[in-house]
Amino acid sequence: CFQAAAVLDALNATDSNGTEALNATAKFVATPEGTALAYGSLVFMALLPIFFGALRSVRCSKSKNSADMPETITSRDAARFPIIASCTLFGLYLFFKVFSQEYINLLLSVYFFVLGVLALSHTMSPLMSRIFPDSFPNKQYQLLFTQGSGESKEEIVNYEFDTKNLVCLVISSVVGVWYLLKKHWIANNLFGLAFALNGVELLHLNNVSTGCILLGGLFVYDVFWVFGTNVMVTVAKSFEAPIKLVFPQDLLEKGLEASNFAMLGLGDIVIPGIFIALLLRFDVSLKKNSRTYFYSSFLAYIFGLGLTIFVMHTFKHAQPALLYLVPACVGFPVIVALFNGELTEMFSYESSEEVLPGSPRLTSFPTVSGSPASLASSMDAVSMVTGSSPRRRRLQPTSM
Repeated sequence: CFQAAAVLDALNATDSNGTEALNATAKFVATPEGTALAYGSLVFMALLPIFFGALRSVRCSKSKNSADMPETITSRDAARFPIIASCTLFGLYLFFKVFSQEYINLLLSVYFFVLGVLALSHTMSPLMSRIFPDSFPNKQYQLLFTQGSGESKEEIVNYEFDTKNLVCLVISSVVGVWYLLKKHWIANNLFGLAFALNGVELLHLNNVSTGCILLGGLFVYDVFWVFGTNVMVTVAKSFEAPIKLVFPQDLLEKGLEASNFAMLGLGDIVIPGIFIALLLRFDVSLKKNSRTYFYSSFLAYIFGLGLTIFVMHTFKHAQPALLYLVPACVGFPVIVALFNGELTEMFSYESSEEVLPGSPRLTSFPTVSGSPASLASSMDAVSMVTGSSPRRRRLQPTSM
């Protein structure tokens, strides 16, 4: 597994077939209409997981279910993240240089099939709960795997789910098989949107200072690996996974079979998105019935992404999107806070105060328990950011 930002932003350079991506010079002549449609669709798709993921992060932070608690990123985690991301990116670069690209991507396809099905199921679960009538027979199930016996018994998986969750899993599995067999761009986008929304919802910055450290470090990381080396481009050409949003620039000419894609890496959505979600939770903590900082950062993201596209087209050269997104998403809210006289209050806000004590941090391993949504939450958040597996829990013996 790998760090999210390590590879996601690399896909802003080229796609797996060598087609130039969102932040790079196109290899084919696209019509103005096709280009506008592609870029407009990418911007719209990028806004969806940020907006709805931020809203769901507020509910997630207030959850009393330990299995549904978010992963909290501390300042130490944020400082280490760009270093680990860089090491992972370079490791993938060497990996693709040594081993066969075909077999590596086959393994990645299977891995992301499982992860994507769980993430999409988690994304669909709230919607399905509203769609099903109250009269729907919703039975409860539990899948439990343990190791050992007596006091040494360890819980490997405690998987609780119901009939509605099963329906979500079946639908998600159909999309997964479609992606696995066809690698179709629509299936890719469904998985990509699910990953992005889960990331924004479940990865919580503990305060604004941590967000500035994380975004500042990844700002340097993105600029260095795009402008300083060809590592990102090489990995992007070799890497096949639903960790980007794509939209064909030749859709008007070829329909759903179009193949010349503009694309946006999920790192350029999730990284600013978790900061925007933090500001929404700050707005909620102010109890002013306003969303000033959320909307200012949300508009800043739109501005930064639009500026990225404009500069890319003007200079015909690959552009690291975080170069424009980070100053915009951080600068706009800070200016608003200065204007409102709330800068000190904003930087003293602790998001961890909004969740229950003992909530999992990024450096810990969450347990795999609860509903399929919980399982998807744990696997998606950990795999995208820490590359770790769930911790086994020791079962306490019950008294007779």
